[in-house]
This record gives sequence, structure tokens and C-alpha cells, in this order.
Amino acid sequence: QVQLVESGGGLVQAGGSLRLSCAASGSIFSINDMGWYRQAPGKQRELVATITRGGRITYADSVSGRFTISRDNAKNTVSLQMNSLKPEDTAVYYCDAQTIYDYWGQGTQVTVSS
Repeated sequence: QVQLVESGGGLVQAGGSLRLSCAASGSIFSINDMGWYRQAPGKQRELVATITRGGRITYADSVSGRFTISRDNAKNTVSLQMNSLKPEDTAVYYCDAQTIYDYWGQGTQVTVSS
């Protein structure tokens, strides 16, 4: 069992920054990949960024150059630094942890106003 808790969401103006954090607990020894996904109203959940235990990173094209994912394996946390935010970044952001199963946090709302 893995539990994930996201924090850091909120309301920001376009061009602003926000930092999301995700803390993992439980069977953390089994976690391989972690990442961030987002879901806007009426849209399917989409990948934002992923990072493996070894530090291999993948970004969605829409956020590349603006967002930075990082991971602290010792603290069992993963963060997403979001800069130059755009209204189209508005979504619920979910933390993901992959073992032989896939675990999700409850989500944190990010709203970017114009």
C-alpha cells in the first residue's frame, strides 16, 4: 500500500509560479516511477512529467521549459515547480507512484487567471 498526499495548489495569475509537492508513505520501498498528471474539466487525465527512481525525466511538450520535476528518494517526495503559468495549465494535478500497482493522490487544484 502506498499513500500519496499532494499540496501546493492554488490560484495564480498568468506568468506566475507555483510549486506542488507530493509526499509518499506506506510501502515506499516498492516505488519505481513517480510523476504528475493533470485533468481539466471535460478532458482526460494527461501526463505532465514523470521521474524514475534513477532520475530519468519525461515532460509533456506543453510544459517543457516551464515546469521542473524533482524527486527526493530519501524523503519520499516528488515536486513540480511550475513557472510562466498559463490559463491552459488550469487543472487538478495528481501525483502518481508506480509499483507493480499504480497509486494516485487526491489531487490539488491549480487555477491560472488571465
